[in-house]
Amino acid sequence: MENEWKNKKRLRKGERELEPLYTAEQALKCLEIFEPVQYDKIIEITPEIRVRFNDAGHMLGSSVIELWVNEDGKETKTVFTGDLGNNDLPLLDSSTMIESADNLIMESTYGSRLHLRNDEKAELFLNIVSETIDNGGTVVIPSFAVGRTQEILYEINKLKEVKDDEEFIRKYKTLMKVPVYVDSPLAISATEVFKENMNLFEPEVQEEMLHGDNPLEFPGLKFTRTADESKALNEDTEPKIIISASGMCEVGRIKHHLKHNLWNPKATILFVGYQAPGTLGYSIVNGAKTVKIFGEEIAVKARIEYIEGYSGHADQEGLMNFIYSFINKPKNIFLVHGEPDSQDIFKQKVEQETGIPVIVPEFGETYELKETVDMIHKIERKVTKTIKTEILERLARLKNEINDMDEYVRQDVSNENLTDQDIFRINEKIKDLEKQILNVVEG
Repeated sequence: MENEWKNKKRLRKGERELEPLYTAEQALKCLEIFEPVQYDKIIEITPEIRVRFNDAGHMLGSSVIELWVNEDGKETKTVFTGDLGNNDLPLLDSSTMIESADNLIMESTYGSRLHLRNDEKAELFLNIVSETIDNGGTVVIPSFAVGRTQEILYEINKLKEVKDDEEFIRKYKTLMKVPVYVDSPLAISATEVFKENMNLFEPEVQEEMLHGDNPLEFPGLKFTRTADESKALNEDTEPKIIISASGMCEVGRIKHHLKHNLWNPKATILFVGYQAPGTLGYSIVNGAKTVKIFGEEIAVKARIEYIEGYSGHADQEGLMNFIYSFINKPKNIFLVHGEPDSQDIFKQKVEQETGIPVIVPEFGETYELKETVDMIHKIERKVTKTIKTEILERLARLKNEINDMDEYVRQDVSNENLTDQDIFRINEKIKDLEKQILNVVEG
């Protein structure tokens, strides 16, 4: 779909169409070469290489991988964590602890931070939602389709057991009287997969299920599968909760819900997962006054909240506990998958508290794992862009966007069904854009 969108722009410019990286048919066909494996089973790749997948507790199927390689009569074991799960997640079981490793390659997403504990985030969630609903607003939750959506559904279902004071009960009843919509086809499918794999849940959750309490079902929960059903949510002015992907607001139906709610002071946008720099979600969380969605400038007037405790990643304490759990500690630790500040802080903490040397590999570096770890190759990166080149690139992009806007506005204005109100709105937006450009030129 991205390729189709790009090709429409290219055709308007008289440029040739691009081939997609892959087609839907190819994506389905590649599934034929996937082979499912069970956790805890040692698999022989070759006589010299064996692997074992262990539950990482991050999302269904996430794995910590043990890799044994026998080379020149000596066996070396390397452990790769992938994404380690947050032990405070109520649905999934905790990460499997590994006994030994020669080398450890681990994530460092939250290497510098601690999460809220479970009871705190549950009450915070309820307070935010009930206050918004009391105010007549809608709560929009940008959520990752796999993992966070199901955790939120579980949390909503379990809130009634946290406290029993009068004010809490009032807030809980407020929450329960509004519909909760899961508006993401992928999230709906993923929820079905969760229901089919409940053997991977925490033991206490499995016990609840044996007594008939399905943690992913409750009154008021609705699934919107079609695009028309999704659009109807934004035409309905009644308070509601909308859980929609993507979690970082880059693609998917969430962008439509943000477009219709970000400007509304009664609404709340509640973030529950990591927001990477450069994403729309990151801009909103970090105080942007306006954001551009589908080429339109949207004012951020809604209440913006971020409950970090819902993250599927282990925090600094969880990462340290994973290292402490080794009976035979790794000789070396490589930190990957983290922002530079997070990696630097976590590197210092690990080295100070464990004495294990930590390496933060840079782009293009190759390391040889022997008795000592040596960097044997490095690809030089291109020169970092200067602020001057960035300005010129932004100007070029802006020029293309203005050309696109010119075409779209002309199409709109020539539409005979356009109302006077629509024409007035378009005119005001162009006047506002003109002012901004003049401010830049005059400044």
